[in-house]
Amino acid sequence: MRSEILDLIDLKQEGAYWDFKREWYSIDKKDDLLHDIICMANNLENRDAYIIIGVDEENDYKSVDVNCDENQKNTQMIVDFLKDKKFAGGIRPTVYVESIKIEDCCVDVIVIKNSNYTPFYLMERYQSVEANNIYTRIMDSNTPKVKSADIHHVEYLWKKRFGIVLTPMEKIKLYLCKPEDWIDAPTDWATVRKYHKFFPEFTIEYTLDDTGTAYQYYLFNQTDIEPHWREIRVFYHQTLLSTFEAVSLDGGRYTTPTPTTDGISLESFHNWDVSFKYFIKDTLPYVIKQFYYESDGDEETAAHDRFEECILIFESEHEKESFKNHIADKWNSCKDEFSKDISLPNFPKIKGYKMEEFKKQYYNMQILQRMLFEFRKLDM
Repeated sequence: MRSEILDLIDLKQEGAYWDFKREWYSIDKKDDLLHDIICMANNLENRDAYIIIGVDEENDYKSVDVNCDENQKNTQMIVDFLKDKKFAGGIRPTVYVESIKIEDCCVDVIVIKNSNYTPFYLMERYQSVEANNIYTRIMDSNTPKVKSADIHHVEYLWKKRFGIVLTPMEKIKLYLCKPEDWIDAPTDWATVRKYHKFFPEFTIEYTLDDTGTAYQYYLFNQTDIEPHWREIRVFYHQTLLSTFEAVSLDGGRYTTPTPTTDGISLESFHNWDVSFKYFIKDTLPYVIKQFYYESDGDEETAAHDRFEECILIFESEHEKESFKNHIADKWNSCKDEFSKDISLPNFPKIKGYKMEEFKKQYYNMQILQRMLFEFRKLDM
């Protein structure tokens, strides 16, 4: 983030997905803040956008410390500000505030996440921001509040929502968000396959033959701890777009892609002292995880919930990295506080495995779950 923002400042000009402000929006400029966020959320670059606060354009783009700005806002304040605005369909831009150090100054960046739910627009007027006007950003200029964007730009934003401008990989991620649109295809002894009812050129399947017998710590809180490893494949026509390792939990009651592994180095840069398994929302593995989960309030739900007790689910890559930094600072001083009353499932002796290592991984994950909960409260 810091490197990218520095590169944008060095350009000494605004652009299609970034804007500079010398100071935070004052209380009488709330409509400007809302208008700028909507324009950035509807940017035509199909990427995250930035409102960079603490850059003086009239003074050779020098940095200005915003920590003393009485109008400074954090992520929760921006989220709350957007929450009561009447957005069409109740769908609001996803934003967060990131602070970075530049030349001994604190510069704030409002990050507006890229989304397929464009165009964002209001159903009810807010001050000078009109209802039903669709705003965007062309080069370094926002659509004026009294106007709507040109028709071909509006068409592009709607095409983005309906997946028309997406690549096959982006399209299938969008389609998998609606499992009800997928139909069971004829299967054989080796695979379970589905295809999209409107776009049957997209298919997804997982194998039924076990691809290994290895154990992982998150298997041991299931009723049936036997490992059943699968492979998930995503196709566009006959082209294999991607494959994912998968696990069928609790004797096949719930199938999911396996989580990714990351960790924190406390003593050295070459070894993880604390490792964890995780998913990040809005990524294809997480979308597939949700796609294959059909809550039945019984055995599948139990297997799903037990699995989620053993992994971390982050809102974004940004949250994951911020949490890792937090853990690196707090682990040694706080882990005991968060380890009270942790109960472990049964870890039977299995030939060829160090069961104490599985216990440690499971134990640490329970601590990390609690620390993530508290970390999110601190960020509010």
